[in-house]
Formats: sequence, C-alpha cells, structure tokens
Amino acid sequence: MTGRAGSGMHHRPARYAEFWPRYLGAHRSPKSRALHFAGTSLAVALLAGAVATADWRLAVAAPIAGYGAAWAGHYLVEGNRPETFGHPFWSLFSDLRMLSLWLLGRLAAEFRRHGIEPN
Repeated sequence: MTGRAGSGMHHRPARYAEFWPRYLGAHRSPKSRALHFAGTSLAVALLAGAVATADWRLAVAAPIAGYGAAWAGHYLVEGNRPETFGHPFWSLFSDLRMLSLWLLGRLAAEFRRHGIEPN
C-alpha cells in the first residue's frame, strides 16, 4: 500500500486491523485531532442531552456538530479525505477510540506503536 493515509487511496482496508493505522495516519496534526476531540465530545454531549430531555433536535445536531468539526480538520488542516466515506462505522468507532486514548494519555504511544510520526 502506498500513498498518504486518508488521502483517498484506492486500497480499501478489508479488516479493522488494517484500517486503524490508516485512520491514525490521517490524524497526524494536533489541530486536526483537537477539532475531532471537540466535535466528538460535543456530539456525545448532545446525544446524552437528547436522551435526558427527549429533545430530538439535540439528536439531529449531534452528527452535524461531530462530523462538521472532524471534516474541517481533514479538509482545512490535514488536507485529506475523511475515512468516514469508506468505512462509516469503523470511522466512528475510531473517533471514540482516539479520543479515549488521548484522555488516557496513551495516544502518542499508539502512534509510535504503528510507526506513525504525528506532526
């Protein structure tokens, strides 16, 4: 596999184990990751609010907030195509996984483990 991770490469990973390093490679910039973390956190908060208040508008706003921030990180900061289009569920899971690793202070080690140099 050649090319820049997340740049719309022709190879589509068949297994999540192939997808995850590609996903990490598409999130090298700390600015992009910050946008992802903010968007993912806001989306989770909006979904929790929707459940707590039974307000469907919060549920509608959740993916708009989450994807809007994440896609801004890809298009404006990283200069690549979001992985959401090829593997939407793996991408969502990976957003939550990356946020969790960051909150636990283990994200840098995960980049190193996969031989990816973050910016």
